[in-house]
Amino acid sequence: MNISDSVRAGMQQTNGLFDSAVIKKGQIDALDKVYTADARILPPGAGVIEGRDAIKDFWKQAIAALGLSAVKLTTIDAQVTGENVFEVGQAELTVGDGQVVSAKYVVLWKQEDGTWKWQTDIWNLNA
Repeated sequence: MNISDSVRAGMQQTNGLFDSAVIKKGQIDALDKVYTADARILPPGAGVIEGRDAIKDFWKQAIAALGLSAVKLTTIDAQVTGENVFEVGQAELTVGDGQVVSAKYVVLWKQEDGTWKWQTDIWNLNA
């Protein structure tokens, strides 16, 4: 990893907020602090979803459908690319029956309003 401690701390804060506020407390509007205003997500088996409102709709439905109760995000590698950060990570998703499902992800991070946020987010489950 070639990112500074302050950038790493900002990323960890955003990743933690996704779990603590969005997943555990169901605060979908906290996604405003996770995704940039013009963010895109590329979920498995679906087309590109653009903009916070559409992303909020996606996560609201996905959390309910999967019974998501926790998400642990772990950075495997992160590199600065110009003004952005490119992250490769793994996720552990706790679903309705308590089962933990593993996934991998790539996030392009962008600083917005002084906070590191997800600009582009793509993931898929491990077989």
